[in-house]
Parts: sequence; C-alpha cells; structure tokens
Amino acid sequence: MPDITPRTSDEDLTKRLTHARYPRSNSYDVRWVIENQMGPNALWLLEWLAPALGLDALRPCARVLDLGCGRAMTSVFLAREYDAQVTAADLWIKPDDNARRIAEAGFGDRVLPVHAEAHDLPFAEGSFDAIVSIDAYHYFGTNDLYLPTLARLLKPGGRIGVVVPALREELEGVELPQHLAAFGDPGFWAFHTADWWRRNWTRTGVVEVETADWLADGWRDWLLWSEACAEESPEAFHRDMSRRSAEMLRIDEGRHLGFVRVTGRRI
Repeated sequence: MPDITPRTSDEDLTKRLTHARYPRSNSYDVRWVIENQMGPNALWLLEWLAPALGLDALRPCARVLDLGCGRAMTSVFLAREYDAQVTAADLWIKPDDNARRIAEAGFGDRVLPVHAEAHDLPFAEGSFDAIVSIDAYHYFGTNDLYLPTLARLLKPGGRIGVVVPALREELEGVELPQHLAAFGDPGFWAFHTADWWRRNWTRTGVVEVETADWLADGWRDWLLWSEACAEESPEAFHRDMSRRSAEMLRIDEGRHLGFVRVTGRRI
C-alpha cells in the first residue's frame, strides 16, 4: 500500500514533468510512471534511444528483448509505441507482478514477463530482432566477455541498444572526485564514457557500433525526475533514493554525471 499522500495535484505534476524532448512519454499517466519507477525516468531514456536504434523501422510484431526491464514500463512502451512483441526479462521483479501490470496496461498478449539473470538467459540463438536495456546494462555488461554472449541472441543484422548512467570523462586513479565521494559505492565504477563503451563493444568484433553518445543536459532531466520522485513516490525507499540522487546531481551540476546511449548491429 502507498505510504504517502501525493503532495501535488495530478495536473500540476503532469505540467512539471511534460518534456519537449520526450513527446511520446508525455502521453503516459505520470502517476503510473512514478509508481513504477526504479531510478531515472526509463521512458524518457528509451525515447532518446529509439531513433538511434531504429525502432520506428522495425517490422510489425518484431521480437524485442527488454533486458533488465524492472517493472516493465519500458516493455509496455515498446509494445504500444513500436508494435513490438516483447520479452520482458528481469531478475528483481517477479514475473507475476509484471504480468499484472502489463495486463492492466492492455498488453498482456504482446509482452511476456520472464524471470532471468543476465548471464543465464534462456533463449535460443537468433531469437530477437532487437535487444534493449534501459538503466540496467552497466550492472552486468561491463565485462569484456559479456556482449558476445548476448549478441548471439540477435538475428544477423539485429540491433542492440542501451542507455546507462555515465561519465562525461573517465575517472583516473582509485578515488572518486571529492564532491561525489559521499555518494559513492562500488557500483559507481561501472559508470563510463561514451568512448569507453564504443571501444568496449567494438573490440568484441560481434557488433558494428552505430551510436555512442552523451545526452546533452541529461543530468538536468535526471535531477528534475529525482526531485519529483523524492516528493511523490508512494514508496519510502524510492523517495529516499531519489532524494539522494537529487542531492548528488545538484552538487555535481553536470561536471561528471549524465547518460550515454550505445547502439550496435550484429555482424
């Protein structure tokens, strides 16, 4: 059950979070998105990824793997906006929970939730036309050996695209910048630059990297979203996490933190 009464009217909250860069995302119930968020706004990030990945060019009912889908918002978005047949794979969220959410959204026949660990995916080679991962790939994909294992699930010529929290410039040494030290944990070292990701993917030889770039002012989007969730999330854990993220982003002011998208085509 929600443990907070919303502070802002739905109308005011919608106005606050309506973003010119994300017109498709603007059509979703902002309360639904906040209630199901697990970090940065996954719909905004997927909408930024979509043109680079060529999602509009996918054939109807193309098979898409949404890897690390969380509460399956991105999976619903893929089915609704791009007419995809989606496999919604996540380790932390139970398939039954996602199945209910997907059915309530009206896409129970188009999105299949599965429980899966990223290093043990139960799919055959060539199963998917595209693989998408939003705010998740950095948890498991920095290992040099990971992408070749994942890319085999794509059909020849199929595309993979990810968006991850990232760094403007690679950090040197073994310590975080002083202003970020209080927010650091071991997971922070999985944040990398666009060039780092381009090199990591290119040297595997299994994909042709088509995009590796930085989201201009992405930290401002992240901050806007974090501040709203810190006030309006129905779950105490996510309110606290969002407050901490907002504080970190205000201190950093875009010097280091933001988002990178990477796309590639299976060779």
